[in-house]
Amino acid sequence: MISAGFAAVALLAAGCGGATTDTPATTSAAAPTGEFPKSIASGSDGGTVTIDAMPRTIVSLSPTATETLFAVGAGEQVAAVDDQSDYPADAPKTGLSAFTPSLEAIVAYDPDLVITSTDLGIVTSTLAEAGVPTLLLPAAASLDDAYSQIEQVADATGHDAEGDAVVAQMRDRIDAAVASVPTREEPLTYFHELDDTLYTVTSQSFVGQIYGLFGLQSIADGSDAGDYPQLSAETVITADPDVVFLADAQCCGVTDRSVAARPGWGSMRAVRDGRIFPMDEDLSSRWGPRIADQVEAVAAVVQQIPT
Repeated sequence: MISAGFAAVALLAAGCGGATTDTPATTSAAAPTGEFPKSIASGSDGGTVTIDAMPRTIVSLSPTATETLFAVGAGEQVAAVDDQSDYPADAPKTGLSAFTPSLEAIVAYDPDLVITSTDLGIVTSTLAEAGVPTLLLPAAASLDDAYSQIEQVADATGHDAEGDAVVAQMRDRIDAAVASVPTREEPLTYFHELDDTLYTVTSQSFVGQIYGLFGLQSIADGSDAGDYPQLSAETVITADPDVVFLADAQCCGVTDRSVAARPGWGSMRAVRDGRIFPMDEDLSSRWGPRIADQVEAVAAVVQQIPT
């Protein structure tokens, strides 16, 4: 699942543990700021979905979409969210699954909009046959993709202005976080651990691009196994990264001590210098409004490392 791409990684990580950030989500519905009907871009193939009226009963099958819905003021329109949507805490979590979707269970909520990040070849087409508009928002490939998806969710739910405001605030926070970290003559190298079987990310992955804002470089770059390759312990030890980020601390109990105790890992500079940092796995695997939290978390880490 991890090597299949960012969407699978995001959903896998979302099921491992809850977020720890204190960033609030908008939970009350605001007045609609867009006119209907409207066509919203859906999927990665240039398709669109037509929404005839402001949705009143929304089902979210994506943790990222759930966070976005509440952030743009559409929380009161959300009737049900999938079993991986754990933020915000008051989202109406159900047993709905994005991995094994039950169309009958989805339709039982009588939704006038469904949002999902994975189609599995049946969701959007079958719901369309049932007359339910379905917005497909696959894993973002870049920050610009993430901003665009937030605006799409806001537009689709009648909160156009709120979506623009959320994106503007994210941009400001991200710019400020990046500006808070001094430029380095030599880039720091890192190993971002997705799980204890040593799946990781390259600089071209979504989370890798966030690290790249600070000039960090993945030791997995150049891999021929895509943006989420699995490395051997020998490869990690030989690469000797400056920093190790753990995205498996919450789900799997991996700690700086357990990493240091691995055979041969004690020789790495990241271990010797105490540069092993747990990262919130939800922030590291979703591409919604809390990206700004992730960027600020990375900035806080880099600020600790002398230039």
